[in-house]
Amino acid sequence: MNAHVLEAEIGGGPMVSDWVVVDQSMIDRFADCTNDHQWIHVDRERTERESPFGKPVAHGFLTLSLLSSLSYECGAWPVHLGTIINYGLDKLRFLSPVKAGSRVRLRTTLKSVDEKAPGRYLVRHHGEVEIEGEETPALVAETIIMLILEEKAA
Repeated sequence: MNAHVLEAEIGGGPMVSDWVVVDQSMIDRFADCTNDHQWIHVDRERTERESPFGKPVAHGFLTLSLLSSLSYECGAWPVHLGTIINYGLDKLRFLSPVKAGSRVRLRTTLKSVDEKAPGRYLVRHHGEVEIEGEETPALVAETIIMLILEEKAA
């Protein structure tokens, strides 16, 4: 199997992950990892009183970080072909907050596969992290990975 298999999928239907719950425990653990304890994420009482959202919301970067696992889960990244390395993001926008307790999922479509060197390809997807019951997605982004094809032993 090679990158040409991927190229045949360009413009095909979207791949969709299962739903994942973004609960307060996940938000608190992310706050601890990043040292971002802003009250809109971790102070339940204050958010009920003062936040326009009425409850804590996930960090935008927490939602962004879910792209990796959700991409693997829905089959967007071709791990069966070789090594996957994060290369970058284009057109990233945070559109709607993810309230504590919400469920999110990834809907992604393969946009392009460009050979950069023999056995090395940049693979681009357009992805949206949807929030269950919400019309506006949490974020939209073009994700880019470097795919390094495995060399098969002769």
